[in-house]
Amino acid sequence: MAGHSKWANIKHRKAAQDAKRGKIFTKLIRELVVATKTGGPNLEDNPRLRAAVEKALGANMRRDTVDKAIFRGAGVGEGDNYDELTYEGYAPNGVAILVKCMTDNRNRTVGEVRHVFSKRGGNLGTDGSVAHLFRRVGIISYPKDIDEEAIFDAALEAGANDVRLNEEGMVDLETDFEKFLIVRDRLSDLGFIHKDSEVTMVADQQIQLDRVVAGKLITLVDDLEELDDVQNVYTNARIPSDFWVQNSNN
Repeated sequence: MAGHSKWANIKHRKAAQDAKRGKIFTKLIRELVVATKTGGPNLEDNPRLRAAVEKALGANMRRDTVDKAIFRGAGVGEGDNYDELTYEGYAPNGVAILVKCMTDNRNRTVGEVRHVFSKRGGNLGTDGSVAHLFRRVGIISYPKDIDEEAIFDAALEAGANDVRLNEEGMVDLETDFEKFLIVRDRLSDLGFIHKDSEVTMVADQQIQLDRVVAGKLITLVDDLEELDDVQNVYTNARIPSDFWVQNSNN
């Protein structure tokens, strides 16, 4: 297993952002609505919705709130219709950025996203300018005390593409996003209980940043994630591991 994980930077970002964002329920509800709208309300037939429900419940959202969002997505009751949009751009130092949005007003969203890029020294690009750098994958993480050899064999047999140790000593599995829940469920049946899991976007070729540039990038990403219509932000930057330690102590 490789000793370094491209996923580690993303997990640090996720932990930092989830701890400070007060808008997470709004974003989760939008994902529930859109997942239902695109794939139907049956969890067994809609892996995206199943993952959204698990994430919402894991964030302590009430079950009736989850159900209401699913009803809205299925066309039961009233509610806004959301469009899924992806914006592509560059941060300083040529770092590629993907911005995933859900919105009921395209003009408002693109204006707000463009403003953040401009304010923080980046540039909003054209469709296709950076999307080709990213792959949509599933990442499943297991605790440090797991039997590495046993899960390595079981994961590959279940359909995982890669098994590796991350910077925190945990075991990360990478899967095709279509097989994400299949692999996770198969390993759960075998007794391997995951600690974290998510479908995300990763870039195989990453740009290593120093602490100063990393700080500027994080500010840009923070501002984007504060926008109501932004669901997720992905970059191809590799943040220095000591950046997180230094900033957590400030």
